[in-house]
Amino acid sequence: MADIWTSKLDIYLDGELSADEMSALDIHVRSCPDCAANVLNRLHLKRAMQTAGKRYTPATELRQRMQKMSAARQPRQAWRWLPLAAAAVALIVAGLFFTQWNRRNLEHGVLSEIADLHVSALASTTPVDVISTDRHTVKPWFEGKIPFTFNLPELKDSDFSLIGGRVTYLHQTPGAHLIYHVRKHQISVFIFPESAGQELPGDSEIHKDATFDVKSWSQGGLRYFVVSDATPEDVNQLVRLFKNAA
Repeated sequence: MADIWTSKLDIYLDGELSADEMSALDIHVRSCPDCAANVLNRLHLKRAMQTAGKRYTPATELRQRMQKMSAARQPRQAWRWLPLAAAAVALIVAGLFFTQWNRRNLEHGVLSEIADLHVSALASTTPVDVISTDRHTVKPWFEGKIPFTFNLPELKDSDFSLIGGRVTYLHQTPGAHLIYHVRKHQISVFIFPESAGQELPGDSEIHKDATFDVKSWSQGGLRYFVVSDATPEDVNQLVRLFKNAA
C-alpha cells in the first residue's frame, strides 16, 4: 500500500491530486513513518532547488554600469544620441520589469517556504513540542526560546481549538509555530519578527500555494502567517481573532 502512495507524493506536494485523494493521502502520511520521511526529504530538495535558482540572480548594479558606459560615449552629432537614448529607455524599462519580477519571485519564495513548514507539520508524528489547549500554557512556553513575545486569542465561543506549538525558523530567524483545529482541518499560525518577511507587503491577501491558502500580515513589529486547507472564511476568522488579540 505504501508503494502506491509513494508514486503520488510529488503530485501530492504540487497539489494536483483530487480532493478525495489529497484527504486520503493526508491521513496515510500521518500514520506512515516511511512516507512522512519521504515527504520531508522531498520538501528539503524543493527548498534547495529554490535556493539554487536564486543564486545567480543578476546584480542590481548592472543597470547603473550600463548607463555609465553609455554616458561615457560622446558622439559628434546630436542625432547619434537617439539610438543611445532608446537603448537607455529600454534598459530602464527592463530594469523596472526585473525589479518587479524579482520582488514577486522573493514573495512567492517566502510563501512557499511557509507552506512547506505547514506540510512538514502535517507529515510529522510530533507536530508540536508543547501540547495544550490553554493559551496561558502555550504562550509562556516560548519565553526564552524566541526573541519576542506575542498574544494568543481567546477561543471561547469559537469553532477553533488550540493544539499546541513549537519553535520554527524562516530564513534562519526563530519564530513560533502554533497549530489549531477547525472542523477536521489543521491550521498553522506562524509568528516571526517583521524583518523575516520583509519581502512581503504589509498586508497580503490570501495566496494559493499548492492545496493551501496562505494569509500574511504585519502588526506590532511582527509578521504573521496563517496556512491551511480550511475554507477562506475560517482562515479569515482566525486572522481576525489574532489581529484583535495583538
